[in-house]
Amino acid sequence: MFLVLQREGEEQPTRWRYDYKKLMSVEREDIERRTGKNFADFTQAVLQGNSLCRRALLFTYLRRDHPKTRFEDVDFGWDELKLEYSRQEYESMRESILESLHGDDLAAALASIDRNIETAFDDTEVTGKAQLPIAE
Repeated sequence: MFLVLQREGEEQPTRWRYDYKKLMSVEREDIERRTGKNFADFTQAVLQGNSLCRRALLFTYLRRDHPKTRFEDVDFGWDELKLEYSRQEYESMRESILESLHGDDLAAALASIDRNIETAFDDTEVTGKAQLPIAE
């Protein structure tokens, strides 16, 4: 999964690979302090669209690139920041729904996933099986 920031007027988005397992312990602790959520709840809240959690995640990645970035300076239009699954993650989802859904539900889910696969970012750096970003 990727955290994607595309500010108005920018030609190309900035894309960071969001892998909760690759966040450093200091980063995780900072996120917990800023959001008031334990890390497992934070990962769920990010996926569900919690504004503070997404801002904290964006801050974490911006600070990696620009260490002097302050949390107070992190602001974005809601349509400028999104989470995107990679093509590999969609393919993994497709495999799993083949085993769990049937009939019209399966057909609708496959149609939706197949549409997304066509435009999804191809994560050529991923190794092994793609995993969804939920803290264990």
